[in-house]
Amino acid sequence: MTGPAKIQTKEDAQAFLDAYDDFLFDCDGVLWQGDKLLPSVSETLDFLRSNGKRLIFVTNNSTKSRHAYTKKFAKFGITVTAEEVFGSAYSSAVYLSKVVNFPKDKKVLVLGESGIEEELTSEGVAFVGGTDPALNRTITPDDYEEIVYDPSIGCVLCGLDTHINYLKLSKALIQLHHPDTLFLATNIDSTYPTNGKLFPGAGSMSAPLILSSKRTPISLGKPSSVMMDCIKAKFDFEPSRGCMVGDRLDTDMKFGIDGGLGTLFVLTGVNTESELLDADIGVKHYANKLGDIFELLQ
Repeated sequence: MTGPAKIQTKEDAQAFLDAYDDFLFDCDGVLWQGDKLLPSVSETLDFLRSNGKRLIFVTNNSTKSRHAYTKKFAKFGITVTAEEVFGSAYSSAVYLSKVVNFPKDKKVLVLGESGIEEELTSEGVAFVGGTDPALNRTITPDDYEEIVYDPSIGCVLCGLDTHINYLKLSKALIQLHHPDTLFLATNIDSTYPTNGKLFPGAGSMSAPLILSSKRTPISLGKPSSVMMDCIKAKFDFEPSRGCMVGDRLDTDMKFGIDGGLGTLFVLTGVNTESELLDADIGVKHYANKLGDIFELLQ
């Protein structure tokens, strides 16, 4: 298998630009790190738009809704519409409302934050749990008696939850003991990169439930083919003319490769250049940073 080509000259950048019409971007580790915009990102996005390219922002971060993401972009001086954002929280909501036709008389038990709640609401899906402050506490002896299977709950949906605790996990496990309860995960990322460090990812929320229930959730984030199918259906693009841009081999690059897209790996996030070259998984291009595209073509 031919190794990835590094974009390091003007000719490299131009050839890369000419090869694709649609660009799918991961956000954390590609566009920014925490609250710091990476060099020349804004200029690169503007440059791509001015060249008639379509931009789609695909993130596994379920803590923010699409509208919340547009506000984060705006803080960096970048204008993005909610329609250009496809997050794992939205993907999960669409899967419930459009794919499995989740019953209107059922609720979703959420282990996650406001991004999931906002997207479920936008799709008309009822939920419990999530950011309910009553759940942010230590479990008590009375809880062990009171936590029982609730037939009105038809799904357990796990995303990144910075207030995860034993009480929430216990309520979810009781539901998952029933075989008719759907088990979904916004994504199964083991880590979450921010501020130049790695923290526990959304997969760390579902991992205890996978072990205790002996069930595996359907993942609605990268590298899930379900998410890719939803994106292809919504944006109607030719995969061979699309490029996935990301910083993780096991999610972003696998997502693009499995979906038949071109791939651009950037060295501003999780995986290193040596890990990329050792992996030999079929990544087509890589660069030190996304901003190299703009900088090289000036």
